Amino acid sequence: MRINPLRAIYKSASILFLFLFTTTLCEGQDFYDINSVKDIKLEFVESNWSDLLDSLKFNGEKKRVVAKLKFNGVTYDSVGVRYKGNSSYYSVRKSGSQKLPFNIKVNYIKKDQKLPGGYTSIKLSNVFRDPSFIREAMAYEVARDYMSASSCNYARLYVNDTSIGLYNSVESVDKKFLTKHFGEKDGIFIKCDPVDLAAAKEITKGKNCDTGEYASLVNQGKDSVCYESNYELKSDHGWKELMTLTSYLKSDKENIHKVLDVDETLWMLAFNNVMVNLDSYTGKLSHNYYIYQDSLGIFHPILWDLNMAFGGFRYEGAGSRPLSNEDMQNMSMFLHYKNEDRPLISSLLSDDLYRKMYTHHIKTIISDHFSSGKYKTRAEALQRQIDFYVKNDENKLYDYESFKANLRSSSLAAKANMIGIYELMDARASKLNSHPLLSKSGPSINKPSNQTEGEDVIITSRITGAERVFLFYKNGKLGITNKVKMNDNGEAGDRTASDGEYSLKMKKSEISHYYIVAEAEKVVSISPKNSGKKPHEVR
Repeated sequence: MRINPLRAIYKSASILFLFLFTTTLCEGQDFYDINSVKDIKLEFVESNWSDLLDSLKFNGEKKRVVAKLKFNGVTYDSVGVRYKGNSSYYSVRKSGSQKLPFNIKVNYIKKDQKLPGGYTSIKLSNVFRDPSFIREAMAYEVARDYMSASSCNYARLYVNDTSIGLYNSVESVDKKFLTKHFGEKDGIFIKCDPVDLAAAKEITKGKNCDTGEYASLVNQGKDSVCYESNYELKSDHGWKELMTLTSYLKSDKENIHKVLDVDETLWMLAFNNVMVNLDSYTGKLSHNYYIYQDSLGIFHPILWDLNMAFGGFRYEGAGSRPLSNEDMQNMSMFLHYKNEDRPLISSLLSDDLYRKMYTHHIKTIISDHFSSGKYKTRAEALQRQIDFYVKNDENKLYDYESFKANLRSSSLAAKANMIGIYELMDARASKLNSHPLLSKSGPSINKPSNQTEGEDVIITSRITGAERVFLFYKNGKLGITNKVKMNDNGEAGDRTASDGEYSLKMKKSEISHYYIVAEAEKVVSISPKNSGKKPHEVR
């Protein structure tokens, strides 16, 4: 067969163009693309750069050391660098390792300087207390199915051409994050993490402050000084709004939805419990999360710092002993249910409907990721992707054998025993699934439809096995989530007939997003099941 030389040249050129175009796309991918390990290179003028960073960290200063950053062939001048973290810094520094966690501000001096994707901050976690290297990346992937949560991938760090090692690179919860998830960025923004635990008691001594456990949202009085050691304002004001939130949790639980997105909070609590993520609101230190109040007055919780998910932290409360492997496998899904020092849990779960929604969310997370074994497929894929980089990381905190073993079984991380991820989650999923509230089937909800009639919208769904059906809705993605009963066959009130079609007519101007909660005696069903991330839309 004769080949047209012009056609052959054209075909070769097309292939070359496609290769170059694809390569450009790959190079321009989002900074947090999980499918490739990034190379981040810092260049300091000062040879004693590490001493300078240590000095800033020990003195609690927010200043930074200026450096050059090279990423993907581009040089970013005058970025600001400091160390970050608490245990992941101090414990590792004490051990003599140079693999410390970094916080890099790309627009520290040049305000318009941004990374691909528009990011201005880099948070590099040193994989502290995680021989498997995948706890943080996989935990964030699970979380993003149900709530607003950071992206996370892997990066190799070099400083002055010397390899420091493989890191988790975690998207900063900052104004870009807020804009991406809430469509705005200028509301009240609070980091819920004790600033200085030792100083907290001294600061509040002699003040009229009620006691509380760290950043647990316990109402500690009406003076902002009572809160300043446990919370960090990231906006220019917010103490009054924080105190209002704690007041609702303490004494006006029935109206908590007027200041807090309850469903998002239930998802966060369910996630922490299923994943045994105790280095969080749910555990001893009640920290590692943010709250953002949108422009319509509603607070939204945001997870942070998941390197100790999957049982990496063993303390569930103040004064508690460390949990054994068996304790974590069998941990109650109602941990802190009666603990007034954990008001997000005790106040919300004291409401019968919210408690049923919480157990539904637990069941959903387990079903989606753990009962099916999906998490194992993902865990093994992540380990294969980074195997070469872990093996060649001369500064890794734990040995390569532990990296391979900790997926399935317990391994030592320094002197700490880190339970294997499979070892924990297989037993935990089985234990939770055997609970009567999870093993019981809920009502059946057919996918709802909505039909516009002039200025009205009629939402309809056929639902079986429900005693009551509620529509949770809002107009826009922000603001108060309202709740109203749906009618069965056009009759208002509780469900009394056998089974039927539920419907509700509303003004179209009042609703844009919604989810349906069908309630039975002990359980609920929710449509869509991932209500916190992808509610139904009125179109």
